[in-house]
Amino acid sequence: MNPLDYKAAGVNTEAAGRLVSSRRSLAATTTRSGVLSEIGGFGGLFGVRELGYRDPVLGAGADGVGTKLRFAFLTDRHDTVGIDLVAMCANDVLVQGAEPLFFLDYLAAGKLRLEVSGAILRGIAEGCRRAGCALLGGETAEMPGFYKDGEYDLAGFAVGVVERERIVDGRAIRPGDQVLALPSTGFHSNGYSLLRKLLFEQMGLTVSHRFPGVDESVGEVLLMPTRIYVPTVFPLLRQFVVRGMAHITGGGITENLPRILPAGCRARIRKGSWPVPPPFTTIQEAGPIAEAEMYRVFNMGVGFLLVVPPDQIEPLTTHLRRTGETVYQVGEIDAGEPGVEYV
Repeated sequence: MNPLDYKAAGVNTEAAGRLVSSRRSLAATTTRSGVLSEIGGFGGLFGVRELGYRDPVLGAGADGVGTKLRFAFLTDRHDTVGIDLVAMCANDVLVQGAEPLFFLDYLAAGKLRLEVSGAILRGIAEGCRRAGCALLGGETAEMPGFYKDGEYDLAGFAVGVVERERIVDGRAIRPGDQVLALPSTGFHSNGYSLLRKLLFEQMGLTVSHRFPGVDESVGEVLLMPTRIYVPTVFPLLRQFVVRGMAHITGGGITENLPRILPAGCRARIRKGSWPVPPPFTTIQEAGPIAEAEMYRVFNMGVGFLLVVPPDQIEPLTTHLRRTGETVYQVGEIDAGEPGVEYV
C-alpha cells in the first residue's frame, strides 16, 4: 500500500503555493500608503497614522458575489467577478464616508484550477486599483468533495477610515433634502436568482444567446462588473455637504434608501427622472414582473444615491458633469415614516 498524503486526499499544496505567489505579485500593483507588510505572513499590517487622520474611525464591510457566480461557471469567464467582490465591499464602506484602505479575499473551491483562480485574483486586484485600496491578504482553500467540480465561492472584506467629524450616517437628513443618483453598469450583483429563473427556465435562453433588446449576449450583460463609486464619490465629501448615501444593492432603492433615513423622514422618488436601461425593461415585460418587485429587487439603472441639502444641488451636479459624470436628481425627502414612495 502506498503512503497516504494530502495530495492523494485531493489537496494540491503546490498549486496553493503558486497562487500565494500570484497573489503577492498582484497585491504589489495595489499598494498604497499605510501598507506595512507583504502577503505571505499570517496576517496583514496597515498603519493608519501614516495617513494623517486626526481622529480616525474605522469602517468595515463584508460581502460576496452571490449567485452571479453561476454565470461565471456557465461562461467559463472568471475575470470580472473579482471586481464585483471588491465593489460590493468598497461601496458599502464608502457609504459611511470612509476611504477604503485595504481588502482581503476568501476563495474556496473543490479543486484549484490555476487558470481560473488566477483570473479571479486578477479581477480582485483590478477592483482594488479602482477603489484605491490595497490587497492586503487573502485565503485560498481547496476543499475536495465540498464543492461541485468547476465551482467555487468568494467572500471579501474591506476596511476603511473616516475622520470622526466627517462620518456620513444619515442622521443629518431632513425634509427638503434632495436625492441624487449615479448610474449603474447594469444588474451589478443582485437579483441573479430571479434572472436565472426568468432567462433560462422561462425564456429558454442560454448564456450564448443575444440578450433581448441589446447587442450583447446574455453572458456579457450579466457578467458586467459592479461599478466602484469610490473615485467619483469620495472626493465630493471634502468639497460638498452630503448628508446621506445609499449603495443600491439587494433590495433596490425600496429597501436600501430607508436604511439611512432618520425618524420623521420619508423619500419620494420620481419615476422617469432617470432612464431605465433596456435590460431592466426587457425582463420586466418578459416576466412579467410587477413594477414594485422590480424596484425592490434591482437597482433599475442607478447604483448609488446621495442625499444633499437643496443649496448643494447646483454646485455638486455642475462639478460632476464637468468631470464627465452622469448624475440625476431623482427625488426629495419629505416628512413621514421612513420608507420610499414612488411618484
